[in-house]
Amino acid sequence: MRIFLIAGEPSGDKLGAALMAGFRKILPDTEVEFIGVGGPRMEEAGLASIFPMDEISVMGVTEILSQYRALKARVVEAAEAAVAARPDVLITIDLPEFCLRVAKIVKAKSDIRTVHYVAPTVWAWRPGRAKKMARHVDHVLALFPFEPPYMQAAGMACDFTGHPVVTDPVASDAEAEAFRQRHGLGAAPCLLVLPGSRRSEVTRLGPVFGETLRTVCAARPDLRLIVPAAGPVVALVRAVSADWPGAPLLLDGAAEGAQAEKRAGFRAADLALAASGTVSLELAASDTPMVVAYDMGWLSRQIIPRLLRTDSVNLVNLVSGTRVVPEFIGTRCVPADIADAVLALAEAPENQSAAMRLTMERLGLGQDPPGERAARAVLDRLPGAPRHN
Repeated sequence: MRIFLIAGEPSGDKLGAALMAGFRKILPDTEVEFIGVGGPRMEEAGLASIFPMDEISVMGVTEILSQYRALKARVVEAAEAAVAARPDVLITIDLPEFCLRVAKIVKAKSDIRTVHYVAPTVWAWRPGRAKKMARHVDHVLALFPFEPPYMQAAGMACDFTGHPVVTDPVASDAEAEAFRQRHGLGAAPCLLVLPGSRRSEVTRLGPVFGETLRTVCAARPDLRLIVPAAGPVVALVRAVSADWPGAPLLLDGAAEGAQAEKRAGFRAADLALAASGTVSLELAASDTPMVVAYDMGWLSRQIIPRLLRTDSVNLVNLVSGTRVVPEFIGTRCVPADIADAVLALAEAPENQSAAMRLTMERLGLGQDPPGERAARAVLDRLPGAPRHN
């Protein structure tokens, strides 16, 4: 069996490697060949990448425009390679700007079945993307349980296969306690502060979080801050947090053992103030209650609220069907209001516990790993696929 895979970002590389492991587990007696584009995890799992993944890992309009010709050439190259390989299935993973262009060309030139892993967020904004996607995608693998109806309504098969957060390691209570002792935190209440992983996020949210924390720490002088910083923005986070109260403990995301230290910090914290994003699921996995905030440029403030189709952008709220996580987005990203929410949460952190547990259950905690579920979903809908368990 031959499977052509395309991933263009580290998160996609992680999904792809888990998917490959899933195929191998389900088809132990079938020779499976993986070709396409992937990163180090997929290559380690046995993928023969036709060019380096980082050549298509481009974020932002400016970056895409500056590299448009090179990216277009790679789209054509990947599509032609897929058509020439005649795989049993083409599976593209996230990165829709690149992957769906490849799928379009492949469909125009062949009858190869196309699968896209990670549904676009049409439930939140730009619903028309699903119908456009359905012209050249046969099957979608969704990370969230509420997504299949949107894809099916547009004419594609869709299966919810679980979110990878349920297989990510979580620190134990013993590791959290060791973290506290190692950093001299003792029994002090700790607030995890996460101002984002991109420079634009940290630059915009850093001053807002700083003003918020001055109010919070004035009311709770016993509070200590834990500030995990992603590798690419460590220096920026250090500069932004230099005048924050609460004796901030900066966790360097580029240091050796950074991931284990971050997990322990998540578990050790009593609550969190975080930029809106998938980090909310990591916090839920660690049972760390949260307040989320996010701001954007003036133009985005005018446009995005008009496009949103949901009253919440927090994934814990959306998956659990509750609205227990306070959100301060755009014009509501006001330090005084955020501080009030943090202080209220500090008084009753248990109010989010049930929603966080429900979120993890609905995302697949305790079930088969998402990569295995995704592989099985592909095979179940693939005509002539090898028999599998």
